[in-house]
Amino acid sequence: MTVPLRKWGNSLAIRIPKDIAETLSVGSDSLMELNVTDGVMTLKPKNASKLESLVSQINSKNLHSEIPSGESVGNEEW
Repeated sequence: MTVPLRKWGNSLAIRIPKDIAETLSVGSDSLMELNVTDGVMTLKPKNASKLESLVSQINSKNLHSEIPSGESVGNEEW
């Protein structure tokens, strides 16, 4: 896919198409890692955003109930 590079203030910007952003589970405030190696630029979501993305998908339909763990061991009080 070819995308245009545009001026944004004193910097340059690339717009990420919606379908690619959804595939990567990133949004407008997601942190990204930008690296340049041997003249090749790579951009990938920062690992911390993966957990936030997974947690944000929890809802009443996929949230499991408490799981009983058996009897207490030691002097725990519940």
